[in-house]
Amino acid sequence: MYDFHNVSLSPIQSLFLNIAILSIIVLSLIRSERSLRDQSQWGLLFLLAVFGVSGRILLDPIPNVQPVTVLVLFAGAYFGAPRAIALAATIALASNVILLGHGPWTLFQALGWGLVGIVGSQLSDSLLVNGEIRVNRMAFLAAILGFVFNWIVSLSILIETGSSMMIPYLLNGLVFDLYHAAGNVVFVAWMAVPLGDMMARHRTTRNPDAVREVASI
Repeated sequence: MYDFHNVSLSPIQSLFLNIAILSIIVLSLIRSERSLRDQSQWGLLFLLAVFGVSGRILLDPIPNVQPVTVLVLFAGAYFGAPRAIALAATIALASNVILLGHGPWTLFQALGWGLVGIVGSQLSDSLLVNGEIRVNRMAFLAAILGFVFNWIVSLSILIETGSSMMIPYLLNGLVFDLYHAAGNVVFVAWMAVPLGDMMARHRTTRNPDAVREVASI
């Protein structure tokens, strides 16, 4: 009996296969979003979580390149910090449990991406001017937050080692920080317009009002 599924792919071939699968997922999610009611924020956040989890898993062969930081930054700018934090924690937990490995670092990833969402919320008025995304500002901020996120996650090593290892560890990971920052810039350039349009359709209030609304509950 023939085993046609026993095919060995090179790392490059696997990466292109994963990108093709991710592209299919993106197109499917875009079509799914069009069927949502306007102002259905939690429905859109669910779709973004699916994309974030898929992106983390399928782009894992590229070190530190994934769409989550940009997704959470946009969610913070459009929907406020609480929803962005929920999105961040969901993606971190789900992707780690499904495939990437769950442990104490998951908490630090959730905290790091949660901070990204808070920053997006606080700077919403600068990132979104008259309803339009300032792509250059968003890209610059996403690059900076790539470093910040990695440094927060790096704190997880203190669970097993002393603080004297922190600086060498950060220096050793600088190249991966640059990968994350560069990847974020690419994702902003790629996703700013379609992602911004989708989020604008489901944005019910200005960002600060959304934060106060949740805080008052």
